[in-house]
Formats: sequence, C-alpha cells, structure tokens
Amino acid sequence: MKYFIISIIPILIVFIVIYGGIKKVKVYECFVEGAKEGLTLCFNIYPYLLAMLVAVGIFRSSGALDYLIYLAKPLVDFIGLPPEILPLVMIKPLSGSGAQGVFVSILKEYGADTYIGILASVIIGTTETIFYTLTVYFGAVNIKKIRHTLWAALLADLTAIIAAITIVNIMFNK
Repeated sequence: MKYFIISIIPILIVFIVIYGGIKKVKVYECFVEGAKEGLTLCFNIYPYLLAMLVAVGIFRSSGALDYLIYLAKPLVDFIGLPPEILPLVMIKPLSGSGAQGVFVSILKEYGADTYIGILASVIIGTTETIFYTLTVYFGAVNIKKIRHTLWAALLADLTAIIAAITIVNIMFNK
C-alpha cells in the first residue's frame, strides 16, 4: 500500500497522457500552452500580491494590530478565545505567512500539546487568508466589486473560530 501511495502522482500523469492519446489530444502542446497561461497569470497576480504583502507589513509594524487586539478584548472574552491566540486570529485573514510566524511563536511559548497550542493549531487549519485570497484572485480577473464575498468569508472564519473553541473545549473538558 505504501508504494501505491507514493506512486499515485506518476500513475495519474501516465493516465492523463494515455487518455489524451486515446482522445487524439496533443498532450505535450496542451501542457506547454497551460504552462504559458500559468506564467501569464503569475505576472498578472504579482502586483496584487506585492501590494498585499506590503500592506500586511505596514499593519504589523505600525502597531495597528496591537490596537485592534485591545479593541477586540470584550468580544474575545465573550466567545471564550484566549487572548494569547488573538494575534493569530487577527493576522490570519491578512497573511498566511504572517499567521504561520505568529503560530510558531505561540507553539514555542505555550507548547503544541497545551490547550492554547491545540486551539491555535485548529484555528490556523480551519481559517482562511481572506484578504489575500480576495486581492489575488479577484484582482487577477479584474473584479472590482466583491459584493457579499468579504462578509461571507468573514462569517465563515468566525464560525470556524467558534467551532474550534467549542471542539477544543470539549476535548479538554472545559
């Protein structure tokens, strides 16, 4: 079974090539065309990605994150989120790499097998980098009005955080 799992990708590639040959598709030419489109998409996305990374850096460096944490303290207490995890919750919608840095510092300080460590692990795995995703994907296809996407994504993240708190509290009998 171990060898089958290791060989899934090569088997999939061989299957695609054989299937394309049966359907009389020029597989290599299609692959090259897809690679060209991928590079074009990367060049189109890059300015949006750069702008988002700079904005996140400014947000963290300016102290605005600390101020938002102070303002959110009543809500955090209400839903039962430990204040140690609040920086992770605040950064995750903005930057995946920034959230990973905060997550690693939480694990180093509190440990991976503690309540805070497990809750941080569940939260980082169940939430999304909302603003990054909206910026990159909507920007790549030139959508200017995101309509209800942002609110739906924020509500989904809040739901994931509340579910994480509930599930980890059940696991720790709190």
